[in-house]
Amino acid sequence: MGIEIERKFLVTGDGWQKHVVQSGAIVQGYLTEGEAVTLRIRIIDNATALFTIKGKRDGISRPEFEYSVPLEDAHHMLALTGGAVVEKRRFLLDLPDGEWVVDVFEGVHEGLVLAEVELDRADATVTIPDWLGKEVTEDARYYNSSLAAQARRQNPR
Repeated sequence: MGIEIERKFLVTGDGWQKHVVQSGAIVQGYLTEGEAVTLRIRIIDNATALFTIKGKRDGISRPEFEYSVPLEDAHHMLALTGGAVVEKRRFLLDLPDGEWVVDVFEGVHEGLVLAEVELDRADATVTIPDWLGKEVTEDARYYNSSLAAQARRQNPR
């Protein structure tokens, strides 16, 4: 079974930029959102697509299953979200203690910048860079599914 273990932070500085090794444009939509299960479709650089099933959170961990889907199918699935879409540019970083990314949001959420670190264990030690602000791991307002629901309310399709 796949498990996602991640911590999320607000970004308050630009020191992360010197650690960028790759970036990509992401559009992701939510077919469902809720406590029990979340179904997400993600299109990366309008070239590849992933369908993700996420289960209920247990602290910073939750079940996660991800599958490649044909790009054309992904566009059709994205249309089923009713506007529950998040647009962002994701930057992969070369930092220790886990897999770090910074998401710079676009569209409705322009100005929001979040960092995430995926961990091997929930109790893993993480060195917090000085360009990070408040940890928002358990703040539902910063879940991508919550941001997508907000986008749907502001700009229904």
